[in-house]
Amino acid sequence: MKARSPGGSMSLADAARAVRENAYTPYSNFKVGAALRTPSGAVYVGCNVENVAYPEGTCAEAGAIAAMVAAGETEIAEAYVIADSAHPVPPCGGCRQKLFEFAKGHTPVTLATLDGAEEKVTVADLLPGAFANSHMDRA
Repeated sequence: MKARSPGGSMSLADAARAVRENAYTPYSNFKVGAALRTPSGAVYVGCNVENVAYPEGTCAEAGAIAAMVAAGETEIAEAYVIADSAHPVPPCGGCRQKLFEFAKGHTPVTLATLDGAEEKVTVADLLPGAFANSHMDRA
């Protein structure tokens, strides 16, 4: 889903906070929102969607990436992830790899809480030694 704001560009923090409210979390009650900005300036959002048949749910980051790709874009310039937790929550391992697929190592990622705590990292910080397409050069 592409985030829109009436009067201008929406901040990643506002977009992630807003979409987090739409998360479907009847089992964990742990809502997560993610917002991605692309080099074009577009913002794509996602929220986690749980399913009674674990692990068939979808993470917020994966939802935002899917919306970005569905819109025809394939590069993340910046990401923001927010959850209601005591400390900023990093993406799961699978989402770290998904972010790496569409972002450069130096791409900034902000991890945040509803209380306003933020931790700024890069994609490389989240996934050192990432598996990349260059590992498949001899395949």
